[in-house]
Amino acid sequence: MSQIEIVEIIGQIKQEIEVDANGQAKASLRATARLAGVSDKAIGKALESANLEPSKLAQMLMQQSFDAANLTDWRTSGIPDTAIAIILEYYAYEAGRYCTKQARLVCRSFNTIGIRAWIQDKLGWNKPTNPSETAMTQIQLLAAIAQQMAQQEQYLLEQQQQQTQILARLKAVEVEQDRVNTPCGHKYSVVGFANLQGLEISVKEAGSKGRKASALCRKQGIEIERIHDPRFGKVGLYPESVLIEVFSTGQN
Repeated sequence: MSQIEIVEIIGQIKQEIEVDANGQAKASLRATARLAGVSDKAIGKALESANLEPSKLAQMLMQQSFDAANLTDWRTSGIPDTAIAIILEYYAYEAGRYCTKQARLVCRSFNTIGIRAWIQDKLGWNKPTNPSETAMTQIQLLAAIAQQMAQQEQYLLEQQQQQTQILARLKAVEVEQDRVNTPCGHKYSVVGFANLQGLEISVKEAGSKGRKASALCRKQGIEIERIHDPRFGKVGLYPESVLIEVFSTGQN
């Protein structure tokens, strides 16, 4: 669940929220469930339990002055904004194994201004203003923060894609290294093997040792692989064991 997906959910439930003339808001059971990242049935069951054996969520709501009759009516009349805040907090931190990452993300998103201010903004409700109030409302500030978080998330996504591409290239290099790794050892060019051993070798010496290595490979039935070299054109790759024998003989 991401900030981008939260924005999409908000758009989907916009028609299921309302605000009265006093600015008090409420949302349908379905809309509340979508915000919390749980099923309508889960919240409905918790609300119905208030008349029998109250669930933990029902107890939290009743501790905030909501009675059992209120909770039952919410299934059809809608859930008040103050109750929605409690429900989101429950599924974010108090529901044990039923806690959802989405509820935590929504809680963090709305904690700055509160769920009521968000609903008021989505429904276009505005309280009377006076010149002393700042131009940027709290909901505009939240929108700016949400936009910034979405941009940061997109940046992280691009960084992850780049990292994936880098890892893919490294894997290709590893595959190539494994390809030239044979039972008789890694394969090297004559110059590459000399550099690996810290030895200086002339072009003439490299050619001589290359011919010696080629002869040993043919004698042992080893296929000689050819690769492009920007300095010498095509050069052979020889097993490490063959090159060790060529260089140990001291013959050019």
